[in-house]
Amino acid sequence: MTTNTAAIEDVYVAPKVNPWIIGIVVSLAAFMEVLDSSIANVALPHIAGDLGASNDESTWVLTSYLVSNAIVLPITGWLTQVFGRKRFFLLCIFLFTASSFLCGAAPSLGMLLLFRILQGAGGGGLQPMAQAILADTFPPRQRGLAFALYGITAVCAPAIGPTLGGWITDSYSWRWIFYINVPVGLLALFLVHQLVDDPPIDASAVRGPLRFDYIGFSLLMIGIGALQVVLDKGQEDDWFGSHLITTLSITAAVYLTALAIWEWFQKEPLIDVHLFRSFNFAASSVMFFVLGFVIFASTVVMPQMLQTLMGYTAQTAGMVLSGGSAFLLLALPFVGRLTGKYPAKYLIAFGWLTLSIGMFISAYQTDLLMSFGAFSRLRIYQSIPIAFLFVPITLVAYFGLPKEKSNAAAGIVNFMRNVGGSVGTSTVSTMLARRSQFHQAVLAEHTRSLRFSAATNALARRLNNAGIGKVDAHANAVARFSHLIQAQAAVLSYIDIYWIIALGTALMFFLSFFLKRNTPGAGGDIVVH
Repeated sequence: MTTNTAAIEDVYVAPKVNPWIIGIVVSLAAFMEVLDSSIANVALPHIAGDLGASNDESTWVLTSYLVSNAIVLPITGWLTQVFGRKRFFLLCIFLFTASSFLCGAAPSLGMLLLFRILQGAGGGGLQPMAQAILADTFPPRQRGLAFALYGITAVCAPAIGPTLGGWITDSYSWRWIFYINVPVGLLALFLVHQLVDDPPIDASAVRGPLRFDYIGFSLLMIGIGALQVVLDKGQEDDWFGSHLITTLSITAAVYLTALAIWEWFQKEPLIDVHLFRSFNFAASSVMFFVLGFVIFASTVVMPQMLQTLMGYTAQTAGMVLSGGSAFLLLALPFVGRLTGKYPAKYLIAFGWLTLSIGMFISAYQTDLLMSFGAFSRLRIYQSIPIAFLFVPITLVAYFGLPKEKSNAAAGIVNFMRNVGGSVGTSTVSTMLARRSQFHQAVLAEHTRSLRFSAATNALARRLNNAGIGKVDAHANAVARFSHLIQAQAAVLSYIDIYWIIALGTALMFFLSFFLKRNTPGAGGDIVVH
C-alpha cells in the first residue's frame, strides 16, 4: 500500500533566484557557525595567558558557547513563528557576527564569556534555519543534492576547525579566530536579505500573538545547561566522584523529563515533541545523535593520537584529516544524486555498514609503527561512509511531515547531532584516561617476568657500553621501557574507542531496516509495507 503524504505538504513554489545560489548563501552562514564551535579549542592556552586566567577557567569559553547554543537549537521552530523565518535567520546572523567582533575585542575573561553566550545564542539558529530553507527552496527530487551541500558545512567544518584555529593563533592572534567571522557574516547578512524569502504560504509567520511558555523555557534552560556542563566538565571533575557533577546529572535528568511531559500537553509548545510520534523522525533523531558522536569522537581521536604519541605537529595531523575531508566532499554530491534513484533507507544501511567496517579496520590496524599514508587511508575509510549517512538521514527526518513542521524538525535533529557530538567528545576524554590506566596496569604485570628483566638488563648493558654509567644506564633503560608501556597503553585505549564506535554503528545498521521506504525523488512519498 502506498501512502502519499505529499498532499499534506505545501505545493513547491520555485524561488525568484536560482535555488543553488540560495543554497550556497545559507550554507555559508551555517559553515561559519559550525566552524566556530571547534576553532577555539586549540586557542584556549593563548586565551588564558593573554587574559590572566587559568586553563580550567579558559575552558568555559567553550562551555558557555555550547550551553547557549544547545538551548536555542530545539526552540528554533517556535522562534520562527514569532519572528518569521527570514527575519529570525537575519537576526541570528547579525547577533553571531556582532558578538564575534565583541569576542575578539574582549578585555577580560568575564566579558569574553558573556559575548560567547550571545554568540552561541545567535549561532543556535543558523544550522536549523539553513536546513529548513534548503528543504523549502529545492523541489523534492533535488533535496538530496541540497542537503549534500549543507552536509559539506556540517561535516567538514569540525574537521578543519582545530587546524585552522591553530594556524591563525600561531601566525596572528587568538582574537582573529573571532574577527574572521565579521566579513563573512556581513556578506551573508547582505546576501540573505537580498535573495532569501519566506515561503509563499508563510506557516512560520504569526497571525496572532503567541503565548510564551515560561515553564517550558525554564525547564529547557536549566536541563540543557546542566547536561552540557556535565558533559563538558565530567571527566575533569571525576564524574560522579564530584558532588557538583552528580547534582547536575540528576538535575538534567529530572528537568528534561519534566520538559518532555510538559511540552506534550501544550497547545503552543516551545518544542514540538509530537514530531516523535513519526517513527522515521524519531529514528533519524537517534541516528543523528550517533552520527554526531562518531564525527566528533573520530575527529578528536586521530589528531590527538598523532600529536601525543607520534610526534606530529598540529598542522601535519590536520593534513591527515584533510584527506578524509577531501574524499567526503567528493562523495556528498554523488550520494545526493543517489537519493533520487534509491530509497534512503538502503543508502543509510550501506552507510552504517561501511562505517562500522571502517572502524573495525581502524581498531585492527592502529599501532605506533603506522606511516602518514596509513593513517591517511584509515581516515578516508572513516570519512566516506558519512556521506551515505548525513544526506539520507536528513531526508528521512522530513518524510511524511507537513511543510510547516520543517523549522521545528530542523531544530530538533540539529540539537540531537550537537548533543551527540558533546557526548562523543566526553566519552573520548573519559575512555582515554581510564582505559589507558587499565591497560597500563595489565601491561605492568608483564614487567615482572624474567624475559622483561633480561631485556632491561640487555638495554642497560648497551647504554653502559655507549659510555653511560651503570647506575644511570639501568635507570635510563627502565625509564625507556616505562615510556614504551605508557605509549602502548594509550594506543590500546584509542583502539577501545574504535571498537565502541564500530559496535554502535553496527546497531544503527540494523535500525535502518525498520525505516519506512520512500519513493526516490518524490519528497514526502512513503511506501508502507
